[in-house]
Amino acid sequence: MKVGVALLLTMTCVLASAGDYEVAAYYFPNYHPDAKNQSRYGKGWTEWELVKTAHPRFPSHRQPKVPAWGYTDESRPEVMERKIAAAADNGITCFIYDWYWHESGPFLDRGLEKGFLKASNRNRIKFALMWANHDWVELFRAKADGTRPLHYPGAVSRETFRKLMDHAIRTYFTQPNYWRIDGKPYFSIYELMTFVKGMGGMAPAREALQEFRGRVRKAGLPGLYLNAVDWGVNPKGLARNRDEMVATLGIDSVTSYCWIHNVPLRDFPATSYAAWREESTGNWDEIKTRFRVPYFPNVGMGWDSSPRTEQDVDYRPLGYPYTAVTVDNSPAEFRKALEAAKAFLDRTPSARRVVTINAWNEWTEGSYLEPDTVNGMGYLEAIRAVFGAKK
Repeated sequence: MKVGVALLLTMTCVLASAGDYEVAAYYFPNYHPDAKNQSRYGKGWTEWELVKTAHPRFPSHRQPKVPAWGYTDESRPEVMERKIAAAADNGITCFIYDWYWHESGPFLDRGLEKGFLKASNRNRIKFALMWANHDWVELFRAKADGTRPLHYPGAVSRETFRKLMDHAIRTYFTQPNYWRIDGKPYFSIYELMTFVKGMGGMAPAREALQEFRGRVRKAGLPGLYLNAVDWGVNPKGLARNRDEMVATLGIDSVTSYCWIHNVPLRDFPATSYAAWREESTGNWDEIKTRFRVPYFPNVGMGWDSSPRTEQDVDYRPLGYPYTAVTVDNSPAEFRKALEAAKAFLDRTPSARRVVTINAWNEWTEGSYLEPDTVNGMGYLEAIRAVFGAKK
């Protein structure tokens, strides 16, 4: 076992040496048939149904967004091969999968396990997990009256967390192209406070993460690299501040998932992307001071969650997903955000050069790098122009 892991680590080092920057795009895997979704919405349902049927909600609103590659099934290896090639050719080095595991077990995992991991060119790009441990509520479509039936709670028990650990180690962490930092598999947690709630408090949560590290080492790896999404670092009633919460749990770094978690869209129904970008990228230095561990900047491509709303009601600011949308978020404007991220990393020499991007395919939140029929490959080409591409 240890000889095999050593070989895998050698292969990972080759992957990691391909560039000076880690450009990691979040991947939202709700674009393939899933048994739980089909039991609720019907055979073959995916979130493409919301993309296809979205309507303009105010004058000049550009909906629906139309994917240039069509309404593909990401659980098919040939579909993922095209995505991997486009990502790698344009400077993306890693997909961070939004990974779901509730008390009832895995959810939306076939895109990764049947599509990505079986793609013939999978080793062109790394992958990692962000455990998306938020409550899964009814958003498909979300009612304007605010009712959000809860389908799968985000908090899980210690027993379920052990099942999650074992599956992650066995199925993902030992893969040759799993993203590792100092040889340690990168594992991100979306909502630390929800994790702590499920474990029963800070002390048992710390113990559970120590157990996770121990199980990873037992599998022959040098340890576990833990990342937290700043959205979920909510210390209220748990710690004195965010830094104490992160330190107590042994988190190695912090990043963001999307700009809207830190900077609201000021003008309804449409906010200038340029204004949002300036405020969001200007916020990184302040966020960095909250933590002693490194902060990895996050870049957003845009925002429009209106496809998840009822399409036949007045569009009003009722809270997510009834939010403002961004306008004028062209590839050229997006490139300016990438340049800001690169500059931030370059002036922070003690931190690793990692940037996360929202997102590869958040089509129903209007934040996607995949080509559409308006801008084509423009957003991907902007990444290549700023960060280069692997040789």
